[in-house]
Amino acid sequence: MQTGNLPEGVPSPQETLGYEVIRWCTKYIVQPDGDRAGESWTFTKEQLRFVLWFYAINPDGTWKYSAGTLRRAKGWGKTPLLATLAIVEFIGPCRFSHFNAFGLPVAKAVALPTVQVGATAFEQTEQTMEFIRGCLSESPAEKEFNLDIGKAVIQFKTGKPGSIKPKATAGRTNEGNRPTFVLMDEVHHWVGSNGGPEFFQTLKRNVEKLAAAGSRWVTTTNAYNPNEDSVAQQIHESEMVRMGLWLYDCLEGDIEPDEMRDEDKVRQALTEAYGDATWADVAGLTRTILFDRTTPDSTYLRFFCNRIAESSNGWMSKSEWDECFEDQDPIEPGDQIAIGFDGSIRGDATGLVGCRLRDGKLFVLGLWENPRDPNRPDWEVDVLAVEAAVKRAFETYRVEWMYADPPYWQENIGRWALEWGDDHVFEFWTNKPTRMIQAVERFRTAAMVQDLLHDGGDDLTRHVLNAVVREVPQGFLITKDSPRSKKKIDLAVCAVLAFEARADAIADGRLKRRRSRVVGF
Repeated sequence: MQTGNLPEGVPSPQETLGYEVIRWCTKYIVQPDGDRAGESWTFTKEQLRFVLWFYAINPDGTWKYSAGTLRRAKGWGKTPLLATLAIVEFIGPCRFSHFNAFGLPVAKAVALPTVQVGATAFEQTEQTMEFIRGCLSESPAEKEFNLDIGKAVIQFKTGKPGSIKPKATAGRTNEGNRPTFVLMDEVHHWVGSNGGPEFFQTLKRNVEKLAAAGSRWVTTTNAYNPNEDSVAQQIHESEMVRMGLWLYDCLEGDIEPDEMRDEDKVRQALTEAYGDATWADVAGLTRTILFDRTTPDSTYLRFFCNRIAESSNGWMSKSEWDECFEDQDPIEPGDQIAIGFDGSIRGDATGLVGCRLRDGKLFVLGLWENPRDPNRPDWEVDVLAVEAAVKRAFETYRVEWMYADPPYWQENIGRWALEWGDDHVFEFWTNKPTRMIQAVERFRTAAMVQDLLHDGGDDLTRHVLNAVVREVPQGFLITKDSPRSKKKIDLAVCAVLAFEARADAIADGRLKRRRSRVVGF
């Protein structure tokens, strides 16, 4: 079901530049992959409808929509569609010129095209840029327009001004640019923690400076998590969409969270969400949703049924966590352990978790949590108490490996490495998603098969059960249920780091040897 503001039917040839855009794409660009690789580009009917309305004009030749958003299921073809529009905005007919003798609008190319592909990290622009290169390589457009199709920039070989370039968040360095078209991909991932909303506002301001000349922006997104306050949510809830000034194309599957175990409803919802994307494996996705228990239903609702859903499903169920409880073999002084540390100063908690090497048993070494006491508004973590807890851990146990998240604590971690050995204390940046995703996945898998244990501590249990999963382009991370939530998860992060430290210590052979220290002066 269409839940955006995309009008029914299609505009007439007098009301849009879209028909000329479509003919141009068919003539000049090619299909980059699949069975039809190298053949002329073609749009599906739903893609055609979006293009026709996105390029709709008013009677005076101005845009009907000053911006657009394409919210569709994962794998529907959002990125390929907008990659073709980026090419059109670079070298194709995409601005109103005049009406011909038959009353039909005539389009012209942009005189100095500056097309930007925006994302919160350059890695996230690679897929779109790769698709653009594929559409242009060995195409009629490459030859006729004398294009230099580089890995980072697409421009003219003659040195003529104009380009398609990736753009990522970099603070104020993006202020003042003058783009003629901006494509922003996967804005459901543009959240406060990665600077997404601020970056969006910067790009939007830059486009608005040239709005009179026809500059616009367009975004792609899956259904968003309303707890994250992402750019996707801000656009969806904006007055500009409600008033019909920004085009919003959204096709959702008609299904509710409590129906995700009903095979017929799941299949029907997927069929609706994917529309005429015939390449989507609806049967395979149906089986995955019905039988996969490692991914929350809310994630499937958002990414495959295109339904807005909170990540209400916890990262770890209470029953799974309780299965890992073990109280017959307590942690003893002198045991070989690994440590995970996640620190804050005021807002979040600071924690220290140990993990015994021989059996993966987790236990809390320290927790410093903001009491949220209105009488103590200036509360801060007791740094000396943290230092004492780290010292006590190293003196009580045989600490073989420690992973510590550096923000706010880099100087302290450096001193710990000097005191206890830089072959025992290591930085682990949890904000580097690829490495953290792998650690979270290993922890989760180990918990499912009881390859890790815990001592039943209330604080650790509370933090683990507070954690929810959030999907980023590289995979799944753990996070709080909302940015402003008071439910802390810091000990869960510490536990992941401690379990990862244990794995690396064992891989280094430290479980099989006694620790020795050489103290230099």
